[in-house]
Amino acid sequence: MESTDVLVIGSGIAGLCAAIEAARTGVTVAVASAGKTMSGSSFFPGTWGLGLIGPVDEDDEQDLIDTIQTVGGGVADPELVQTFVHGIPQAIQWLEQDLGVEFQRPQSAESAQQKQFIPCFDHKTRMWRGLTRKPLEDACTAQIELLGIRLLPRHELIDLLEDANGKIVGAVLYNRTNEHLVPMAAKSTIIAAGGMGGLFERSLTSADVLSSSQAIAWSHGASLTNIEFMQMMPGFIEPKRNLVFNEKTWRYVHVDQPVDIADDKLDDLLEQRSGYGPFTSRLASRAIDLAIDQAGAEGLALHYDFPREDVPEFVQTFATWLQDEHGIAPTDEMRVAMYAHAANGGIKIDKTAFTGVEGLYACGEATGGMHGADRIGGLSSANGIVFGRIAGASAAQAAQNAPEEAPKADIALPQYGIATTDVERLIHSLKHTMSTYCMINRTETGLSAALQELEVLRAETAALSMENAQDSEIAALARLRSQIQLAQEMVKAMRKRTESLGSHYRAD
Repeated sequence: MESTDVLVIGSGIAGLCAAIEAARTGVTVAVASAGKTMSGSSFFPGTWGLGLIGPVDEDDEQDLIDTIQTVGGGVADPELVQTFVHGIPQAIQWLEQDLGVEFQRPQSAESAQQKQFIPCFDHKTRMWRGLTRKPLEDACTAQIELLGIRLLPRHELIDLLEDANGKIVGAVLYNRTNEHLVPMAAKSTIIAAGGMGGLFERSLTSADVLSSSQAIAWSHGASLTNIEFMQMMPGFIEPKRNLVFNEKTWRYVHVDQPVDIADDKLDDLLEQRSGYGPFTSRLASRAIDLAIDQAGAEGLALHYDFPREDVPEFVQTFATWLQDEHGIAPTDEMRVAMYAHAANGGIKIDKTAFTGVEGLYACGEATGGMHGADRIGGLSSANGIVFGRIAGASAAQAAQNAPEEAPKADIALPQYGIATTDVERLIHSLKHTMSTYCMINRTETGLSAALQELEVLRAETAALSMENAQDSEIAALARLRSQIQLAQEMVKAMRKRTESLGSHYRAD
């Protein structure tokens, strides 16, 4: 059996930061990712880049902490929030000075104060940095080569390995290239495999965000927190799908079809909607998202009417990206629909990124607690960097303290699998159920129906499982079981949250 000191699952910004931080201590590190290396939501091509915010100075730290708690509806973990905010300045400095990542900055001090640079749900401008893919990829590639980090692209997490005491001592991976199961011993394991967008029909995440790792961790004793809080975002479906809609541009939108909003209120609601990206139940401008949702799969028809002069920098950057990268002119007719975006909850961790299960750590969008019912824009990237570094340091320390043991050669690999055709049908049903009942309109009736449908899917999955299957079928069954389990836990959390709070909206 192959082995490493620290095994990182996921190669987005959180997983890469964890791997680099761990490897710098001298331990051996391997990074497994279901897709290519440097993938997941951090490198999702359907957006123009990542925003990264932090406190302006020490005096601003407490304001940001308080604002996170307010915006989060009081459900964020205070200790995690403090650890998070205090760690952002050092994390940005680490990326820029140690790793050599080149950031984008506002063009001037004056433009930095434009309202377009106020993060989603925040009340003021802060330190803003733009983080685009290529500089991040280049810097991480250099570190990976320098530190000898082993890369395992297209290696999906199927299960975690436990010893007799319940300690996590590695993982079962599935090599999606040669279609074989790969047991991997590890003294410490870090889950950084992304959020829950893979459970929905329309998702603004990469296809390799499988949304299975949370349930795998849960099945080995980890807890889940705040998983009812899932960001939903408007995104394009015409003239091109799976592109993020820039919230700052709502004020320049003309809606081209009837909506259930009075004409004299529409402009004011569009202006308010320009202040944030994800849906929230807290503000009256939720009416815009509800109108999009009511338009259904066809999407809401609209077009832009940008001013000829004095276009804000943030808006100009987006319009240029649409035109140059996707061939979409501002004058084109567009249609937008609601998409699943980022998770605000996930695996519960403490301030050291420890899950409570010996040998298992987690970071990035796979985790929860440092955000709440709503999340301030630019803090998802910051979360990945801050807690990625913490997870890497903690996992490396645990690996260094672990006794030297020869990896077991007699690991019992799973034997049961499911036919590929059955999986395709069942995952289609799973995503349809979650998209029908668990997007922005949630009711007790709908959530109860979702649980019933998910239980039927679970039972059918069990009935269709077969022994002595091929490795590809074994991996498919493990993935589907974990996705159904996570979906069930999400719906249960949504039912318990009977009031509307932030991204969780109860239409009843």
